[in-house]
Amino acid sequence: MSNHWVRFRDGNTIRFGTLEGGRVRVCEGDMFAGATPTDRMLPLADVKLLMPVQPSKVIALWNNFHALGDKLKLAVPAEPLYLIKAPNSYLDPNETIRKPACDGKVVFEGELGIVIGKTCKEVAERHALDCVFGYTCANDVTVADILNRDASFAQWVRAKGFDTFCPFGPAVATGLDPAKLAVRAILNGEVRQDYPISDMRFSVQQLVSLISQDMTLYPGDIILCGTSVGVGSMKPGSTVEVEIAGIGTLSNRFE
Repeated sequence: MSNHWVRFRDGNTIRFGTLEGGRVRVCEGDMFAGATPTDRMLPLADVKLLMPVQPSKVIALWNNFHALGDKLKLAVPAEPLYLIKAPNSYLDPNETIRKPACDGKVVFEGELGIVIGKTCKEVAERHALDCVFGYTCANDVTVADILNRDASFAQWVRAKGFDTFCPFGPAVATGLDPAKLAVRAILNGEVRQDYPISDMRFSVQQLVSLISQDMTLYPGDIILCGTSVGVGSMKPGSTVEVEIAGIGTLSNRFE
């Protein structure tokens, strides 16, 4: 059964629960360890949605889609290529992505986020989905010009680690088959990306298993699956939406 889990501010209190139409059913306990639904229902319009989980780390993939890799004439990677997005970059749904003080082209990258549901270390591929709680929408914002500006050192973390450069949400959806999902990125009402998750070089199971050989994954951690063709730059004053049917739409302004 599919649920849509959210975190939200109710007055001065941060709570979590599940979406039911235009309302949120408040839950108690731990989202990842036997959350208990209550009888309390709140209108969605009366609460402020927050990022649905609080990751210890967000891992972001590079060159994980055949279509983009082929377009850029990139070599096929033998293993997942990834970086970590800094915690200061995490941003709530509907909040503003801020232009950094430095100059450079700021690009959006619509992505699927895999949300880890239990601690996993060196998990076998056949057991990897047992460690997945659900899926969310994310925007891996990047200052493209910084990446290769210094020939001696590729600046992945800086280019992707500015404040507000990792919006995700609005919900975590459970019970989905990721291979059937498609990611759309919409800039100022115009669809700029529309690509299937089935085109990934490394599947969800492979990503969770292989990355867990390197580092322990904790509940709430997110693996961003990488992006595909259609990435583009944003001008201040833009609205960018990442939409995945079955999960929802993540919307943020860029100012």
